Amino acid sequence: MRHVLRGMLAGAAGTSALNIVTYLDMTLRARPASQTPEQSVDRLAGKLHVTLGDEQAAANRRAGLGPLLGYATGLGAAALYAVVASERPRWATAVGALTAAAMIGSNMPLTLLKVTDPRTWSATDWASDVIPHLAYGAVAATTYRALRA
Repeated sequence: MRHVLRGMLAGAAGTSALNIVTYLDMTLRARPASQTPEQSVDRLAGKLHVTLGDEQAAANRRAGLGPLLGYATGLGAAALYAVVASERPRWATAVGALTAAAMIGSNMPLTLLKVTDPRTWSATDWASDVIPHLAYGAVAATTYRALRA
């Protein structure tokens, strides 16, 4: 259980790093926030036959639930890593594994829900996805390693 808790703490740190890098990208390129988290909440609610309320309430719930799904993915990816990781993996291996886990954990549901299709992404789209997830992996790996010391 201690490994899972360490993983979740590392995932929280990594998710914060991912968000910071994403917000910096939005600031530097003056790009709008992604609508995919809210779209995924909408699609998931539809598949589960759950109503989010009237138009205003649904918009507010999507705005709250979208980021929460991101945190759940970040915490979950690092908790899973903590369960399956070897005793002392190399830092670069940990970064790669955590980056991949977070990317799969976020992009697979979006793809399955038909919110996005990574096969159609441009190089800029890929960079906008990979770079924040790499920050997640680096910070989560560093934090996990520090918590094990």
